[in-house]
Amino acid sequence: MPSAPAADRPSVLFVCVHNAGRSQMAAAFLIHLAGDAVEVRSAGSAPADTVNPAVVEAMSEVGIDISAETPKILTTDAVQASDVVITMGCGDTCPVFPGKTYLDWKLDDPAGQGADAVRPIRDEIEALVGDLLVDLGVTPRIHQ
Repeated sequence: MPSAPAADRPSVLFVCVHNAGRSQMAAAFLIHLAGDAVEVRSAGSAPADTVNPAVVEAMSEVGIDISAETPKILTTDAVQASDVVITMGCGDTCPVFPGKTYLDWKLDDPAGQGADAVRPIRDEIEALVGDLLVDLGVTPRIHQ
């Protein structure tokens, strides 16, 4: 199946403070479930040096490898290029532009937590991403 042209597919930006946990998990789930039907970005207002190892571990438990991901700085360009901006605890650091959809997902911060504490956050994010796909009108891919 050919990929949809960029102009025909929605774009989503996930933002948290460090881009090392919540936004990385959300972006990975959206890519995993939507494939190239959605353009996905993630960023942080104060990015960490690396993705949280407990987050990497928790995601690998559900078959998603994010070990090669790196935290990215939030830029005005990333916000302007996105249709939907989903914040997760970044407060007022997110630039706001007219015509964008902004959602704020209230999630615990996995920073400094072990995999046991990350799993419920991961599962909540997976459910929220599933709801987002419905809102975007995107059918999740079926994985074998």
